[in-house]
Amino acid sequence: MTADRGDDPHVHRLLGAYVLDALETEESGPVARHIQRCESCAAAYVEVAEAVSLLALLNADDLLE
Repeated sequence: MTADRGDDPHVHRLLGAYVLDALETEESGPVARHIQRCESCAAAYVEVAEAVSLLALLNADDLLE
């Protein structure tokens, strides 16, 4: 993995939907390829994925506190 961004736009705005598997195939493929080549987006992906995993641990009572 390199910091070379190439011609691909950064995918930060799509990472939440990507982590939740909510993108169409034509969007998810380019996101997956981009985060394999871009350290910045790969790091952001890890942060989003961790946050989603932590949110999944909460229950309704946790949200009311």
